[in-house]
Amino acid sequence: MQTFTVNTALDMHLHLRDEEMLKLVAPLSSKTFAGALVMPNLVPPVTTKEALLAYKQRIIEACGKDEFEPKMTLFFKNDYPYEFLEEMKDEIIAIKLYPAGITTNSETGVASMDVEVLRPTLETMSKLGIPLCIHGETNGFVMDREKEFMPIYESIASSFPELKIIMEHITTKDAVNLLDKYDNLYATVTLHHLLITLDDVAGGMLQPHLFCKPIAKRPEDRSALLEAALNAHPKLMFGSDSAPHPKHKKECCGCAAGVFTSPVALQVLADLFETNGKLENLNSFVSLNAQKIYNYKPKEKLIKLIKKDFFVPDAYRYNNELVVPMFAGEKLSWSIEE
Repeated sequence: MQTFTVNTALDMHLHLRDEEMLKLVAPLSSKTFAGALVMPNLVPPVTTKEALLAYKQRIIEACGKDEFEPKMTLFFKNDYPYEFLEEMKDEIIAIKLYPAGITTNSETGVASMDVEVLRPTLETMSKLGIPLCIHGETNGFVMDREKEFMPIYESIASSFPELKIIMEHITTKDAVNLLDKYDNLYATVTLHHLLITLDDVAGGMLQPHLFCKPIAKRPEDRSALLEAALNAHPKLMFGSDSAPHPKHKKECCGCAAGVFTSPVALQVLADLFETNGKLENLNSFVSLNAQKIYNYKPKEKLIKLIKKDFFVPDAYRYNNELVVPMFAGEKLSWSIEE
């Protein structure tokens, strides 16, 4: 196949950062995606109406003339008043829960994952029909953190059966298996977790630009994720978790966690699905599943991919900073038609 049209691609887990970084990375998503679920873990996190609307406006301005809809989220708090969330319902697509200190800018996240501690906000969300997105990791051994979080997902799903719960950026076969156990559990998966294992990150020379949280897992985990994605599991959707950091914060002691994939996401996904004989399922994975899960109908945006070499830049520049994408300096077999 020499061409393929992606119909209204949606990135249901995206970090756009802020200020000068936002101005660089937002157009790299808005060029090819029709919309995205934008993460709220700024500094300080997005917890008020004023902060949310101001951030949304900055995103829209950064995207210029591109047809792109940022779907906004609030940073989870235990004490959101019912009246506040009722007022915010039409301004947000979900609320994002971070366990405290588990990933970038999550220091003010939830200290206890006990259902009774979380109950006030979760009950309100359930009544108002606001989905809950969760970064599902414990503070245990790094390779087991997601697996250890599975009972917490089960506890919340069973305690709040009307609450739509999205397990964000899943990395294990345990999470894939859990999708079919509860009607109200869904998930996103990233591009990089469909491609790499921990061996790619640290099996030879350390690859800082592949270091992310949750960390890449074992080959059997990647296989389970890939099978679910390629077959367009109806409860699984694409969420890049594209997380740009300045080059000097990646190539250093104390490497920042995050893989920057926005500039190459659709091209690499097309190659991955074509190579596995599943290109016909790509639109479901990157668009239709999310529309059904979130009951969201975006404006149509057709992006034509062509079988033509695309050379990934070594880095993208803003001010005096560089941001390095996945596959930097490499050749991809699919390009976006200009």
